[in-house]
Amino acid sequence: MTERLTPDQAAALLRPTDVLGIPLGPGHPGALLHALGARTDWVDLTVTGALLTDFYELFGRPGVRFLSGFYGPLERLMRDQGGAIEFVPADFRRFAPLLERIDPRVMATAASPPDAEGWCSLSLHAGATVAEIERAADDPDRVLVVEVSPRYPATHGYGEHQHRIHLDRVDVLVETDREPFVIGDPEPTEVDRAIALHVDAFITDGCTIQTGIGGIPSTVASLLADGDKGDFGIHSEMFTTGLMKLHKAGKVTNRKGIWDGISVTTFAAGTRELYDWLDGNEEVAFLPVHLVNSPDLISRNRKMVSINGALAVDLAGQAVADTLGGAQFSGIGGHEDFVASSGLELEDRSLICLRSSTFVDGQRVSRIAGQFPAGTIVTTPRHQLDVVITEYGVAELRGGTVRERARALAAIAHPDFRDRLLAEAEAYPQA
Repeated sequence: MTERLTPDQAAALLRPTDVLGIPLGPGHPGALLHALGARTDWVDLTVTGALLTDFYELFGRPGVRFLSGFYGPLERLMRDQGGAIEFVPADFRRFAPLLERIDPRVMATAASPPDAEGWCSLSLHAGATVAEIERAADDPDRVLVVEVSPRYPATHGYGEHQHRIHLDRVDVLVETDREPFVIGDPEPTEVDRAIALHVDAFITDGCTIQTGIGGIPSTVASLLADGDKGDFGIHSEMFTTGLMKLHKAGKVTNRKGIWDGISVTTFAAGTRELYDWLDGNEEVAFLPVHLVNSPDLISRNRKMVSINGALAVDLAGQAVADTLGGAQFSGIGGHEDFVASSGLELEDRSLICLRSSTFVDGQRVSRIAGQFPAGTIVTTPRHQLDVVITEYGVAELRGGTVRERARALAAIAHPDFRDRLLAEAEAYPQA
């Protein structure tokens, strides 16, 4: 029988030594996590999740550690302040078997309130926790906590993946009025616009699109929404405000060859306008990440174009997307899955977009490197990269020799570094 408890009452159900599993950021049960932070009796509480979206006192408490699969600004801040946070290297698809291995006694997630038939939509996050939520619901020795708020949209799944849990299967229901985490629609820079224009050339009528978050994908979406192209499909790990704009502009038909008629995603994050638009909207289906991020399923889409970022690329074509100076910056997520999918069908393209340079301690530094220094942690290997784009142009890597690829990458570097990199490219070993 479902108990309706306050956040404090639900927090009291956890033992001083325990394991708690939570989803990635948009699915965090925020009121429960804040209530857990009010306790000071922790002996060994392990929390496994990813991408914190709020300051939680819990993760500064002695006896508490957080195992994160994806760092955001708050994880980096916690780490830099000596917090008990550890990174778990895994792409998003592998979160699910890792969570099953950890086997948290308590699973908790955010959701929308139960409807007239008792169903709670899992709202903004399907991800890698769906199966473990189901297992916790079926196990009398485990506890499933569902935190609901009317401010969370009721979203939909598809087919056998219904993206919901019935109230009868929930051990503890926590009712709040918390707002979901909101990400503003960034104002594009001139560099963002220049990169977006290069990206736009790769997108034709009938393409299926995947984008991430940030100024470049947002600018691309705005260009497409205002332009003459259309008949798009959406198959994206993350559903963003920009992708909503494509829908609202009438550009999305989803005649993509797999899951026709719906946009496919595994979590959403964006503006309040996006969440209101998603509420009750059956044009978007939230599916588990092992489906959404499968390179085989991604490649079945018509004319798949994925648009992702990187922090740095070297002349070999290796991409660093989740570490900075050897320290964890973000996470692997679906980066490699969407990049890898482009090599499975000739018409599919994977675009890696990055600004050509950045500033470190007031000095301009190239983000295209001749050779990464020893100890660099590579996110995506060279053989998977297809196209790299900076504000200075496009490097087509697919099918090129080692030296041809190096030349192409050097040619789109910042002018301050281009001659040196071109010289390194000419001397690049062919073997």
